[in-house]
Amino acid sequence: QVQLVESGGGLVQAGGSLRLSCAASGRAFSMYTMGWFRQGPGKEREFVGRIPWSGVREYGLESVKGRFTISRDNAKNTLYLQMNSLKPGDTAVYYCAASGADSTYSYWGQGTRVTVSS
Repeated sequence: QVQLVESGGGLVQAGGSLRLSCAASGRAFSMYTMGWFRQGPGKEREFVGRIPWSGVREYGLESVKGRFTISRDNAKNTLYLQMNSLKPGDTAVYYCAASGADSTYSYWGQGTRVTVSS
């Protein structure tokens, strides 16, 4: 079992930055692939990106490449999402999730809301 708690969301102007954190408790955080997802108003959930235990990042959205950076600190059991050059289209609730050996994201946080004003 893994419990996930996101933080760091808020209101920011376009062009600004935010860093989201996802604190994990439970067993063997370093063994999980961690992912970030987002769901904007009236939109379906999108896969933002992921980082496995090896640290090799993968981004699922072309629109965030070069602006968002996923990282993890296994010693602190924490996942991060650094978001720069934010745009109004990045407005969403951001979720972190953990995927085990079956590649299924079985554990989810409650989400943190990011609002980017123009």
